[in-house]
Amino acid sequence: MKLSEPIDIKFPTKYSEILQRVYDIDPLSYGKTRNYVNGSVTYLSPYISRGILSTKFIFNQILKRGYSYDQIEKIIQELAWRDYWQQVWISKGDSINRDLKNEQKPVANLAIPSAIVNAKTGVVAIDQAISEFYKTGYLHNHIRMYIASIACNMGRSHWEVPAKWMYYYLLDADWASNALSWQWVSGANSNKKYVANQDNINKYCFSEQKGTFLDISYEGFTDMPIPNVLKDTKEFELETILPNQDTIKLDNKIPTCLYNFYNLDPIWKSDTVANRILLLEPSHFREYPVCQNTIDFILKFCFENIDNIQVYVGEFNDLISEHKPSKISYKEHPLNAHYQGEEEQRDWMFNVEGYYPSFFGFWKKCKKQLSLE
Repeated sequence: MKLSEPIDIKFPTKYSEILQRVYDIDPLSYGKTRNYVNGSVTYLSPYISRGILSTKFIFNQILKRGYSYDQIEKIIQELAWRDYWQQVWISKGDSINRDLKNEQKPVANLAIPSAIVNAKTGVVAIDQAISEFYKTGYLHNHIRMYIASIACNMGRSHWEVPAKWMYYYLLDADWASNALSWQWVSGANSNKKYVANQDNINKYCFSEQKGTFLDISYEGFTDMPIPNVLKDTKEFELETILPNQDTIKLDNKIPTCLYNFYNLDPIWKSDTVANRILLLEPSHFREYPVCQNTIDFILKFCFENIDNIQVYVGEFNDLISEHKPSKISYKEHPLNAHYQGEEEQRDWMFNVEGYYPSFFGFWKKCKKQLSLE
């Protein structure tokens, strides 16, 4: 692979094509190559984040193919990371919006380096990835870590604004995974900051660049001043443009299934005759804004895969007062605490709940369940 050849990444919205992507997973190749930008990753993250697929479903589909746990531990572990971040969010609530374990230090600004936003850091692999990111909504996990490290640990930006910038454009926007990963990189949710030098980037991105501000030994990061290219910073407002509200009609003789940004499961209660409402709350998107590409993605998916779904743009309480649905069902999520009705649990890979300060404490409990199955 040459750096000048960006990977053509597409995210289908037809459920049958999404399922085929699950069936095509090569867990052995994933374990060996996932850290490389052209590795055998699943490209399933947008569907997991939107609740279209559960980690448990993917996990079970892989197990059906007869692999031993030892052969596929890496992909199981990476799926478990997603459940772990969600469990932290459930346990800590809004606390994940602040430095969770440690105060991030040193912090020079509450913004984001302009060079990152403009894809002009001078690190070719990073700049190319950011440019493609704006088009596709996708970033390889290693690239996300590189960007977070450059912003927080070299540019000394507090993690929150850069994390919101990345969340805004991510097709797989998941606030827990995103915010807590940024905190992990910056040392606010870990005992050690994550840094990567140019040699590391060259290895995993197939580049051969030299002479950048990252072209130093790891010891050189200890007393590194803010590179000149990262000194100019940006503060900006991110806004979500929601669709105009069309008239919706509810039959109050039948139940109502409530979908939202984190639950678009097309087979949820598919055997039940129900009103199906996609609730887009302006208050949610003011706090967690996403770009137009992401809104278009979820609407396209819903209209293609969930029969008779209607879109309600407004607050939950307004939906209740205006339409008086007789029975509401929804799936549990930390952002649904104000909903009223019948709450259903999400499908978790393991029966491991509560807060664990480290993923590996959580993973240890998960592995015990693996050994018993």
